[in-house]
Amino acid sequence: MFKWNESIQKIIDYLEEHLCENPSLLEMSNQIGYSPYYCSTRFHEIVGMTIKSYVAGRRLAKATIEIRDTDHRILDIAITYGYSSQEALTRAFVHAYGCTPAAYRKKPRPLKLSIRQEVLPPYQVKKGEDTMNETCLTNPNVRMEFIPAHKYVGIWDENANGYGDFWRNHDCDEITGIVESMSHVSDPVVAAHTAGWFLKNGKRGYFYGFGVPLDYEGEIPEGFSIKQFPESYYYVFYHPTFDYRKDNSEVMKRVEQLAWNYDLTDKGYEWNELVCQDYQRHNPEILGYQVLRPVRKLI
Repeated sequence: MFKWNESIQKIIDYLEEHLCENPSLLEMSNQIGYSPYYCSTRFHEIVGMTIKSYVAGRRLAKATIEIRDTDHRILDIAITYGYSSQEALTRAFVHAYGCTPAAYRKKPRPLKLSIRQEVLPPYQVKKGEDTMNETCLTNPNVRMEFIPAHKYVGIWDENANGYGDFWRNHDCDEITGIVESMSHVSDPVVAAHTAGWFLKNGKRGYFYGFGVPLDYEGEIPEGFSIKQFPESYYYVFYHPTFDYRKDNSEVMKRVEQLAWNYDLTDKGYEWNELVCQDYQRHNPEILGYQVLRPVRKLI
């Protein structure tokens, strides 16, 4: 099954690069060397939707972001993303979101965007020849970082202690789609912090969401709440860029082992997790993997 997940991920990657080009099933199947029928069947089994539905959702999501973030004509956006006319895009938009593209452009609001699928879970480990090779890893390191006061819009789950637990309790596609639709109001300083841990009654829970500026007074998506956090220094436990498909599980394990067992004795600081929350940055090809734990100076 893992081999097929890799093959379907290749199709997803190909689709993302060619969304505006109307790729055929034959072209996609040629990417992984199986028949179009077999690719289509497996895609539906693993992703949970047909290739046609996936492409339609992603095209609409891309068009929606461009409607929100640019002043391009809606007609031009429609043609770019494969719609036969502005009316065709409008019909799809109203069906999905209940408003017209023009109305959304005037007043953006949280939407359930169709997100890019990832069918290789972060904690999935490959076996045999593709397991960890020590020569491509480095030991995680530690540095200090300051994060100013900010607000955070998210879902805090006291019954989840990590990524896997959280998504077993929540609809991943729906929540990540909403977060993506709110990217235009995210605070650039904390934009990379889409998840992490919080401490309550001595127990660690997990959250997912997005940071916003301290003066944010905008709409809060249904099911989300907003909290304010003061400025703080953070110890950042990190591993540089790595191969996600081959090294992810081991990299995350190493970083988190260092983060949760780090000794602050003689460092002049103490943990500040009753006031601030721990953040998680996961972008293997650009920044690597990081866990941020807040600290404050000892008096």
